[in-house]
This record gives sequence, structure tokens and C-alpha cells, in this order.
Amino acid sequence: MANTMRAMSVQGPGGPEVLTEVELPKPEPGAVEILVRVHAAGVNPTDWKARARGRTMATSAPYVPGYDVSGVVEAVGTGVRMFAPGDEVFGMPLFPNPPGAYAEYVVAPPRHFARKPASLDHVTAAGLPLAGLTAWQSLVDHANVQPGQRVLIHAAAGGVGHLAVQIAKSRGAHVIATASAAKHDFVRGLGADEVIDYRTKDFTEETGELDVVLDTIAGDYAAKSRSLLRPGGTYISLADPTDEAFLLVEPDHAGMLALVDLVEHKQLTVTLDSVFPLADAAKAHEHGEKGGSTGKIVLKVAD
Repeated sequence: MANTMRAMSVQGPGGPEVLTEVELPKPEPGAVEILVRVHAAGVNPTDWKARARGRTMATSAPYVPGYDVSGVVEAVGTGVRMFAPGDEVFGMPLFPNPPGAYAEYVVAPPRHFARKPASLDHVTAAGLPLAGLTAWQSLVDHANVQPGQRVLIHAAAGGVGHLAVQIAKSRGAHVIATASAAKHDFVRGLGADEVIDYRTKDFTEETGELDVVLDTIAGDYAAKSRSLLRPGGTYISLADPTDEAFLLVEPDHAGMLALVDLVEHKQLTVTLDSVFPLADAAKAHEHGEKGGSTGKIVLKVAD
């Protein structure tokens, strides 16, 4: 077996051109770790924001980016009983350290993964972990959304937003979403009860009082969104680390199992905006940085 692997590496701060294909040693699993052959890797805004800086929250260039993984267990380390070679898994391991998903292999703890739903192929499954866990931890673990509550989700057609709409609906909430007019049918199809065109209307004049706001935009949206909350309401920021309401996603085996359950009960689907081969990671970043994606961007690493 080959002892090297292909990967895309951020060589320093800059534009998409700093993503360079490299050959690296193939990792080996240590105690309580699994080696996963990556079939697909999700692309998230945190990837291109970190690339522009030349560093993630925990790692400086050169590094292999990517958090979302879907693939097949190739080997297990000492003490692992949760998975065996041949198991299909997906997850968001090691965050905020990147596991290096833009590569042919990753090594991480088994509890940072879950078994991939049989109904999802690897490319689709790779779009779920980071965005899905972000939405789940925000709306369920933190806000504890309840039936009948009024929940506002900004940028509802995006990677996190389109999953958040569905998760809120699965909790019985009345979901209000902001999106451009061209995406209203898509967002309604996800289950949104009301959709507001943020380009032509002031959402503060359209929503009424709210119980929960999930804000993926920040800026002046923060104060405007807070002004709509009922006493005791919950505002969650995903875009401004300086805001006291900022929430940062974390690896979460229980959360992954909850997402799998929603998928299996047909309450959660992942929409793919676009799929690029691993070697075209720079093009995937260029596409994402333009904004306006509908759903998730994914890199296909292996067949």
C-alpha cells in the first residue's frame, strides 16, 4: 500500500491560488483513533476565511484545510470498538483543529464520527456535519426551540441556513426566513412558513415578535434582530466572535446521531450547490467567496 497521499495545502495567507496540491505521508491511527479514506470533503466559509489569513483558529500555514469528512474506515487503532475497517462514516472531527479533510486520508477519534446514513452518498453526506451541527447546537442545545415558537433564520438558503430551517421545523417551530427573491421557492420547500426578501424589505417590519433568532450575518443585523425578541428570547450569532451571543460549533457524537435520525426520518435533506474535484479546491473557494450559494459546496476526493 502507498505510504503517501494527495492533499491540498494552504501555503500561506492569500487568495485561492495559495491552495497547492502536495504529497504528504499517509497518516496512521494511534490509540483510540481511526484512519478514514476520504471520499468527499465539505467546503465551508471558515475554510476560505482562514486561508485568507493563512491560519485557522489553531493552525498556521502550511496546513491542510477542511473539517467535513465522509469516507470509509481503513484501519483502527488500539482500543477502538465503535467502528471497524469497511464502515462508512462521516463527521466533523477535531474542530477547531482542521483534520485536513482536503486529503485522501484523515485520522481522528472515532466518537467524532457517526455511521453515514445509507440514503446519503458520500458527496452529500460531506455537506452535513459542520453546518448541520452548527444549526443543531444553536437551535436545539442552546435555544431549545419548542413547538409554536417563532424562529427567524437569516440567510436561509445558505449552508447552515437551509439545514437550520429544517431542524427548526422538525421541532414544530413557526419559521421565518430571509433570502433573496430568487430563492424563496427553495426556502419554502424546506418548510419555512414565511420568507422575506432582504433586498427589498426591512425584516424588522415583517416578522413581529420572535422567540429565537439565528444570525449568520451580524453587522447591523445583530441589533435589529435583538430588537425583535420577546422577553427571554434567544439571539444566536454565528458571524461575530466579539458578540457575547457568539456560538462556535464543536465535535458532537450525540449531535451527529440526531442529524442521522432526522435524515433517516426524511425530516432533513442536504442540498448541494456545487461539487468540485479535490484538485480544484481553489475554484471551490472562488465560488464560495462570491457569495449567494444555495446549500453546500463539496469536494469529491475519491469515487
